[in-house]
Amino acid sequence: MKYLKNGSAQEERVRLNGKVLRTIEDLSVKRGESFNLTINKILEDYLNLKEENKLSLEEFYKEPPNLKFDYENKIKIFENDFLNVDLQSWRGKINLIITSPPYNVGIDYNTHDDTSSYEDYLNFSKRWLAKAYDLLADDGRMCLNIPLDKNKNGLRSVYADLVAIAKEVGFKYQSTVIWNEQNISRRTAWGSWLSASAPYVIAPVETIVLLYKHQWKRKNNGTSTIQKEEFIDWTNGVWTFNGEKRKKIGHPAPFPVELPRRCIKLFSFKEDIILDPFLGSGSTLIAAYEEGRRGIGVEIDPSYVELSIKRINEHLKKQVRIEEILEAK
Repeated sequence: MKYLKNGSAQEERVRLNGKVLRTIEDLSVKRGESFNLTINKILEDYLNLKEENKLSLEEFYKEPPNLKFDYENKIKIFENDFLNVDLQSWRGKINLIITSPPYNVGIDYNTHDDTSSYEDYLNFSKRWLAKAYDLLADDGRMCLNIPLDKNKNGLRSVYADLVAIAKEVGFKYQSTVIWNEQNISRRTAWGSWLSASAPYVIAPVETIVLLYKHQWKRKNNGTSTIQKEEFIDWTNGVWTFNGEKRKKIGHPAPFPVELPRRCIKLFSFKEDIILDPFLGSGSTLIAAYEEGRRGIGVEIDPSYVELSIKRINEHLKKQVRIEEILEAK
């Protein structure tokens, strides 16, 4: 048999006693887990790796949760720093994380400093990704919306760097969706006009990286809400729909509800818990509510918390009006 090592593509051949092999196989069936996941857990426990990881993560759960919004225990918003807020009760229970973290391109986020050095930005990314990984269920997934690259303060391969960091903290890579946002600037990056001297290439797209914790296939089936046409269309890895306008929403970098809606319908069941650690304008929770999921949002900036609550309340009122119209008919 082959033992998958360190969550990477490397494998090592090992010989297992027949009785041990059958016991592990039986255990994996009972748990509804893959054989590789079960044997990795057994080895982690034996080597005390899991306990070491828990101790190193305790610093991420020190800040008391500041609950600002709770709709029927289904949609919750916390005004906290994701890196510090105590979300102990959800450790290992989050089914899907959908988020667009700060890009470190100098956007005025009020509270968050989006102008740190690239090294500091990568360190920050490693910390929040480690906490996100800790919160996910064993078969949990993450849809990470990040730019392909950035050229402010020097060209940086953001996508490649963050994917590498995510894998370093334990995430496994599934695939990437290319989001053709359409309203990104189409300006020509001249560089060296009509010359091979120093031309610049600009890709007017963003990425949605699909990552998972231990196994991609869900342990248990739930209630899917996706339609056949949506499934066929969205499993094509190029999504084309407009981005969101900043002035319309009141946030410097909002993403449209369509983005989390697709991720929620394609990668989660109705019984699942959705988390957005950088809630921003609240798009993820709006989509979670509309698709009948439970949603948790964490946002450090008070003004954006208020914005999220306002937008969610507007959708709640809209839903009530729709239900009243349907009942009247």
